[in-house]
Amino acid sequence: MEAPLQTEMVELVPNGKHSEGLLPVTTPTAVNQRVEGPRRSCVEGEGFLQKNPSKEPHFTDFVGKTSFGMSVFNLSNAIMGSGILGLAYAMANTGIVLFLFLLTAVALLSSYSIHLLLKSSGIVGIRAYEQLGYRAFGTPGKLAAALAITLQNIGAMSSYLYIIKSELPLVIQTFLNLEEQTSCGDGVESELLHTYSKVDPFDVLILCVRVAVLTAVTLTVPIVLFPVRRAIQQMLFKNQEFSWLRHILIAIGLLTCINLLVIFAPNILGIFGVIGATSAPCLIFIFPAIFYFRIIPTEKEPAKSTPKILALCFAVLGLLLMTMSLSFIIIDWVSGTGRHGGSH
Repeated sequence: MEAPLQTEMVELVPNGKHSEGLLPVTTPTAVNQRVEGPRRSCVEGEGFLQKNPSKEPHFTDFVGKTSFGMSVFNLSNAIMGSGILGLAYAMANTGIVLFLFLLTAVALLSSYSIHLLLKSSGIVGIRAYEQLGYRAFGTPGKLAAALAITLQNIGAMSSYLYIIKSELPLVIQTFLNLEEQTSCGDGVESELLHTYSKVDPFDVLILCVRVAVLTAVTLTVPIVLFPVRRAIQQMLFKNQEFSWLRHILIAIGLLTCINLLVIFAPNILGIFGVIGATSAPCLIFIFPAIFYFRIIPTEKEPAKSTPKILALCFAVLGLLLMTMSLSFIIIDWVSGTGRHGGSH
């Protein structure tokens, strides 16, 4: 009678890299047994198990504790941020057809960018953006990613606080039933709620929308503050232990600087323009592409393979968009047209 053969599936993750499949490890329980039977069992079991291989990545940086529902909520909150208030202004200037085309193109490009980041993360077993930069280019890559994250989220917090600055007085005036002083220019404003204020500033529905927007952006500021503080600590205090004093001082310094920026920023278009022209192309186009090119091993994807060539083209597209956006912003500032568009 043959002794049973125990089979265990083990995933090998050498140096943070994942094996392409699962390797069977056999542990015989008897010394004297026929060889043909176990070999046939291994071959049959291997063929059967390869149909459903485990491709779950093994991350070593931190263990996520957020539920799927909260992850969906946070992602939705990030997508439907303050930028949604400027979509009407963008549609008014581009037209419906071009606007829909650009919106679809941005969605597809963002999806490809996430694909590059996820593949890179799966190879090295790290999910932090700054650490991906470190794995790809060492300390310069880590600092570049941290700086871009800092600028991007400072701009996002600036836009949130700018909305609070512009909408909160109108809500208070409406509750107190005061006469509201609104601009009466033609066209669509860069901030959507100011456009509706021209119709009826005391409308109940508009008031409810204002309160909802204020609540959303106010509660989002602490969430956006977290990655900025993390990036600063990665750049300046990476080898030091956690300190509540440093934690609080960084938060106070960031909020003070951002509030000063909001006070002196001329309008919401200036904030969004600077963000979109500098840090956004880096985080969405350039960094995911070049990180992917460096992290994916050449034995898996050669440098001249189609995925890596597409990644390099994606980075070049980001550079072109950054150059074009900065050029348009500088032209608007020099000509003075940026001062009038979207002012309140």
